[in-house]
Amino acid sequence: MKKIKVSLQYCYGIKKLDYEFDFSNKKIFSLYAPNGVMKTSFAKTMKDLSEGAETKDLMFPDRKSTREIKDESGNDFNKNAVYVIPPYTEQFSFDKKTTLLVNKELKDKYDAIHKKIDEEKDNFFKKLKQLSGLTGRDVNIEEEISNSFDNKKFFDVMEELEDTLKNITETKLSSITYNQIFNDKVLPFLNTGDFKKDISDYIEKYNDLVEKSDFLKKDFNHYHASTIQKSLKDNGFFSAEHTLNLFDGKEKKEIISEKELETVIKQEKEKILSDKVLQDKFEKIDKKLTNADLRKFRDYLFDNREVIPELENLEKFRKNLWISYFSDEIDLFNGLLKEYKSGKLEIEDIVKRAKDEKGKWYNVVDIFNKRFFVPFQLEVSNTEDVILKSEVPSIKFIFEDNGEYKRVEQRELLAVLSQGERRALYILNIIFDVEDRKQNNQKTLFIVDDIADSFDYKNKYAIVEYLKEISEVDKFYQIILTHNFDFYRTVSSRLDIGRLNRLNTVKTDSEILIKQEYYQKNPFETWKNQLEHNNKMLISSIPFVRNLSEYCGYSKEFEDLTSLLHIKNNSKTFTLKNLEDVYKIVLHDKPNLTLTNHNKLVIDLVHELAEEIITVNDQEIELESKIVLAMAIRLEMEKFLIKEINDIVFVNSITKDQSRKLIERYIKDNPTRQETIKLIEKVNLMTPEGIHINSFMYEPIIDMANNHLKQLYNEVKVL
Repeated sequence: MKKIKVSLQYCYGIKKLDYEFDFSNKKIFSLYAPNGVMKTSFAKTMKDLSEGAETKDLMFPDRKSTREIKDESGNDFNKNAVYVIPPYTEQFSFDKKTTLLVNKELKDKYDAIHKKIDEEKDNFFKKLKQLSGLTGRDVNIEEEISNSFDNKKFFDVMEELEDTLKNITETKLSSITYNQIFNDKVLPFLNTGDFKKDISDYIEKYNDLVEKSDFLKKDFNHYHASTIQKSLKDNGFFSAEHTLNLFDGKEKKEIISEKELETVIKQEKEKILSDKVLQDKFEKIDKKLTNADLRKFRDYLFDNREVIPELENLEKFRKNLWISYFSDEIDLFNGLLKEYKSGKLEIEDIVKRAKDEKGKWYNVVDIFNKRFFVPFQLEVSNTEDVILKSEVPSIKFIFEDNGEYKRVEQRELLAVLSQGERRALYILNIIFDVEDRKQNNQKTLFIVDDIADSFDYKNKYAIVEYLKEISEVDKFYQIILTHNFDFYRTVSSRLDIGRLNRLNTVKTDSEILIKQEYYQKNPFETWKNQLEHNNKMLISSIPFVRNLSEYCGYSKEFEDLTSLLHIKNNSKTFTLKNLEDVYKIVLHDKPNLTLTNHNKLVIDLVHELAEEIITVNDQEIELESKIVLAMAIRLEMEKFLIKEINDIVFVNSITKDQSRKLIERYIKDNPTRQETIKLIEKVNLMTPEGIHINSFMYEPIIDMANNHLKQLYNEVKVL
């Protein structure tokens, strides 16, 4: 991998981006992009590439997105060679559902299989709940089915019944409501000895009457006849002018219509159920149903007397009820079983691969434990997969407190960890994927999207060190994206990323430009060499030299330079010649510094430069231009405040924190001027008083959008 040519248009907000990443000098790039420029959009686009997914413009879906990513030979870049490391999100905590802890590809595949099975199961169970009457929130229908079939697992029951259901042509019990019989009120009563005897007597008489029927028999009772009637009706038997013969043992009776068949069945049913002896036996059963729940059951029996013969063998009846329901919903049954069988084979393969990776997990856990600063240790443990009962790798946590150790569950651990410590856990899956690719010698371009954002400094540097290790792997390449200027400079320095590979972004109205970083290491080093030739660098150096004066004990020079950052007594008299003299005293390596236009006031030069900067329509404003703007904004604000306060004694009494004290006094004197107060507070927020010689100070101003500073300068001038 020598070069990657990226050409994007309308990709998640990127209007246009063309850049060639040349890895000839170094296999790693650092790319700084302020918020809202391109970082997340670029990472999402590369993730689409890695997943073979389409890239689009979410806000303007009608725009045609173009994504061309080529290698040095002009071929489409291999999607399998791209791995995007996203920033931390809460979703990166361990999946609560999945017991497998394997590489992300296997883990996602495992979850997808279970999701499909669960979707089919949910649809099937909705129907079973309707048929069975088991609709309560706390009802576990899977457990109920398992209990009905000798505590076998639900899917084992399904596999055993597959052939049985293929041979079922009628479901005579599916109209019976399971919950009317098999509940904790009725079932104990049905199992009493007296009731069983009464049921047996009833069934014996019932069968005797059926055998004496003209058309019905024990193996063809009125229920079977009703099933046939329904089937003939549904299939238009009589509408096609067919006839049906019923044999009473002596002669055949021709049935020529659906209504005639219905009448015959009804007459035979009433003849049996109205028998005096059978009714007496039913009443004997009825008298035992005394309480409210049993009387409800009695009413159900009265309307569904065909249930009574089934009560003789409750266990068989219970199973047959479920079989009837399954048969009624055979399409849902087969759909779930098919999904389960397909998923089962895939899961077996995933579990096997997970076991193979168990050794890798020990290595990953060891890396994590040694590098990251958290109050717990990780260890690899084994657990069972929820379907296959196969052992797979998983992670256990050992919490440490002052030398005491305790194994805890993830839920308990997360309850006591800080946000920073929680974030460290997300690195675990990333380490595994990286180590997996390393072991497989897989050529990989890592797109690292603010991996250390919001981490505490100990763990942030642990991440940087791990990225450094990655950079030393032969076939590993990196593009590190960040909107954090401090992290950008840290990575660039620690990973020894050369000038050619340190990149900044510029957003224009029509495209994103990627350019080499102008400054390397400390920008002040660049500015010092341009003091005589570049007025913006000369002015932007003032805060630096002011701080040096303070640190080195040059009190007068410190006061003089302070008058160029705040309105002081000598602010309107301090010239470029005065500035030259101060610089020569403080900067020992600049004894021959010679500025031109000695009589020009420094503050006038600040405002001239600011006016020049705001007229430039380029989105790229260098750091020195931003500092000049920030200085001009603050000076304009203080001029306005001093004029409005109109209390020279108060102003001269201020020895430090001048901007803040002027603002407080103005607000006190003018509490109703809310619009002006809002603008002043915005100035105070966007142009911080303390400018220090370190990157932390300049990170906020670098991140700040250029148009914000321009607009703020114009607003303050109006005051």
